[in-house]
Amino acid sequence: MKELILLKSGEVVLKGLNRHNFEDVMIKNMKRRIEDLGAFRIWKKQSTLYVEPQSEDIDMDLLVSRLQTVFGIAALTRACIVEKNFEDICAKSREYLAETLEEARTFKVEAKRADKLFPMTSPEICRELGGQLLEEFPHLRVDVEHPDVTVTVEIRETAAYVHTNQLPGAGGMPVGTSGKAAMLLSGGIDSPVAGYMMAKRGLELIAIHFASPPYTSDRARQKVISLGEKLLPYTGKIRLFVVPFTEIQEQLRQRGPEDYFTLLMRRAMMRVAEAIAKREECGGLITGESLAQVASQTLPALACTDMVTELPVLRPLIGMDKEEIIRIARKIDTFDTSILPYEDCCTVFTPRHPKTKPRPAEVARIEEEMALEPELFQRAVDEAELVVLSRRHSGYREV
Repeated sequence: MKELILLKSGEVVLKGLNRHNFEDVMIKNMKRRIEDLGAFRIWKKQSTLYVEPQSEDIDMDLLVSRLQTVFGIAALTRACIVEKNFEDICAKSREYLAETLEEARTFKVEAKRADKLFPMTSPEICRELGGQLLEEFPHLRVDVEHPDVTVTVEIRETAAYVHTNQLPGAGGMPVGTSGKAAMLLSGGIDSPVAGYMMAKRGLELIAIHFASPPYTSDRARQKVISLGEKLLPYTGKIRLFVVPFTEIQEQLRQRGPEDYFTLLMRRAMMRVAEAIAKREECGGLITGESLAQVASQTLPALACTDMVTELPVLRPLIGMDKEEIIRIARKIDTFDTSILPYEDCCTVFTPRHPKTKPRPAEVARIEEEMALEPELFQRAVDEAELVVLSRRHSGYREV
């Protein structure tokens, strides 16, 4: 029996004359996500996208799971392609849905008749098909309010389709339709979730990680690469920049007051990240900060951090508590990697009593007195190691 996938767009359908641009990007992202599974014919008609396998040996379950990670898709379902006559609809429905209906207790039938030349009305299709399914599966009963299974028949221009309950898609906007931003990827729980959430709003991502050897290890570096790889199903290729940060941290420790160290470090990170982001033509920075979660994430501290960059700083987790963040981390499979006990540079030289209510003028005075050479920051930018993360036929590939 020949199957295809029917997909419904989410917010994309609300777009105006440029809606096709968003749909084209979403189709490109779909093709990237499923290209290694085989050959497909993909087309769109009104608010529905069609993905039709061109061979019978394609793993449909894997195809569905792959498409569920493509942002912009609100819902999808596997459907059986049938001829546009009622006899074939009934025969294929009984055969195609047999396993699903055997396990159900209640059902209902819905019909969508886009082709008005079809000789039966939607209520007639529902009544007649429902009666035949009840004869074939006598244990079932009809429940139009809360059925276990909704059998849907769609009569389209070129064919008819039979399917059951829709599955949820990833939602959001297609990656690449909202510009590009740089995600500060620390190795903790929060930053991968922040990147995922901004990719869901259509941003293409690059990633910036600050490494401080010998205080941080190669295992910590690999942990961050693994986190970036976990995001690939949602984001596509990620350019990860691993910034050598040891020299800057040591200078901050030697020249600055201890209680200001975390704040001064965050400002230094933002300066370096902004330089890389601008070079990569990014329009913003993304961080995983949540208000008041730690000392460097108080309102005054965040204000002092933002003052050193011209780019907008996007903080999608700012109003979330830790349990909410962990729930998303588990959903996108980054949590177990994030909690691996490998140190990152944010835990190096942590002050005993960090400043929680810094004054901008005081912070500026401290930085002026420290007189860190601009070449120190430029060297970190220039020596950043580029790791390209991409998904290919045999899994992940590091270049």
